[in-house]
Amino acid sequence: MSRPFGGVFRGRTVLLTGHTGFKGSWLSLWLHDLGARVVGYALPPATRPSLFDELGLERLVESHLGDLRDLSRLSRLMRRTKPEIVFHLAAQPIVRLSYDEPADTFAVNLLGTVHLLEAVRATNSVRVCQIITSDKCYENPPGTGPRRESDRLGGRDPYSASKACAELAVASYRHSFFPAEDLRRHGVSLSSVRAGNVIGGGDWAVDRLLPDAVRALARGRKILVRNPGSVRPWQHVLDPLAGYLHLARRQLGRPAAHAEAWNFGPLSTPNVTAAQIIAQTLRCWGGGAWRKPAQRQGPPESAQLRLDSRKAVRRLGWRPVYGTSRGVQETVRWYRGHYRDRNFDALAFTRGQIRGYMSEAGPWLA
Repeated sequence: MSRPFGGVFRGRTVLLTGHTGFKGSWLSLWLHDLGARVVGYALPPATRPSLFDELGLERLVESHLGDLRDLSRLSRLMRRTKPEIVFHLAAQPIVRLSYDEPADTFAVNLLGTVHLLEAVRATNSVRVCQIITSDKCYENPPGTGPRRESDRLGGRDPYSASKACAELAVASYRHSFFPAEDLRRHGVSLSSVRAGNVIGGGDWAVDRLLPDAVRALARGRKILVRNPGSVRPWQHVLDPLAGYLHLARRQLGRPAAHAEAWNFGPLSTPNVTAAQIIAQTLRCWGGGAWRKPAQRQGPPESAQLRLDSRKAVRRLGWRPVYGTSRGVQETVRWYRGHYRDRNFDALAFTRGQIRGYMSEAGPWLA
């Protein structure tokens, strides 16, 4: 594919918060290979190893270490680098950690988002700003169906509530400072995007199903699955990232029409449980076993989360390339290489997966 996403990212400056994280590292590499000048702002990688280090992104992107809560530093960086496009991924992303550190979770996920939006207000180069939140931003009463963009926001745990608050902040800034009907004055198309439970190679965070699983498998241990019956919108990282990039392209072309909230989840909404994901992981790995804990561990989490992504399909023409099964396969392929091949080249392998994904995508990605 000679001009993915119509070549719109080539030569443009893109600011990416959270570029040292799992999703941020995948997106940084993809944008770099699309010809963008990538400017990153984030804390140092939170895990060892980290995908950021494995890919050698320090050599590929303009990396700046800093805290979202430092508004003056973030604003100075944006005014100096003059980005046209902003992707805001930086966050405290772990549900269970939010119970231990609720104040920090709200400070990063809510106030950090507000600081980012304030920095955008002070930077006249920005044309597109995407705030990446979470499928967990929705109020999710038991027995309800897939969540749509118009559904009520909520969240019982601190993480989910902080993401709902971030969405409310985005809506407030859109109406107060970046209204679509006044785009000629302010020039910013502001959207928010909500993805599901993202999987893919290079994630070493704790309390995530696949990273915990491959760590156990690599050590020859049984995988501990806390909530085997939990249903989530599992998806390979490249599917939502492709949605973000495609949406940014549309925001550049028709900014007022796309300045709103968007879901990017699996097309169908099957009840895929954690136990089913682990069973496929074991098949792809070539062996292993899992077990439930002897007693309930940790604070409560929602038993079921599902996303309705028909709006993105209908209005953007976006379609996920990988289903859940293929997503697990590609994820395990990455980890098998990392743990079993002493000559594993993470950068080359990850680039190969991105290129393979683009070659399989439909005409919407061209």
